[in-house]
Amino acid sequence: MSERDARLSQVKLLVLDVDGVLTDGGLYYSESGEVQQRFNIKDGQGLKRLMYSGVEVAIITAKSFSSTLHRAKDLGINHAYLGIKDKLPTLIHLCQNLDISLSQVAYVGDDINDLEVMHVVGCPLTVADAMRANQDCALYITKLPGGQGAVREICDLIVALQAVK
Repeated sequence: MSERDARLSQVKLLVLDVDGVLTDGGLYYSESGEVQQRFNIKDGQGLKRLMYSGVEVAIITAKSFSSTLHRAKDLGINHAYLGIKDKLPTLIHLCQNLDISLSQVAYVGDDINDLEVMHVVGCPLTVADAMRANQDCALYITKLPGGQGAVREICDLIVALQAVK
């Protein structure tokens, strides 16, 4: 088993950014100015499968869109933190509450505001269309772009690796 696979097989918490990871990064505005986001159903199925396998899932995002909260609730994600500009303290607090070490965390981020967290977790991950700095620090880069099944790819990989450990 490669070092990457060994680290991913130990993941107990998957933490996700939203814009550019769970979505394609685009924003849709209604006539009234309400922001709407598009989520990939395959990502949702992957997340449910991952949670069923015993891995906790959390969302930490800088934006505060109600659609994100609705999506988290729909998927059964109990740890959704919106409007978080400095993500690391929130992650540390969550890990303490769940009794999970940072080395057991996989974090998926696609832009510069995710780098601080990516540098401290055991499994920094990113999507195919992420910023170069995120790709340079990632343990794994998905083949698919954000919002297009990248999260499903990560979930399937973690589930498969944990089944063989």
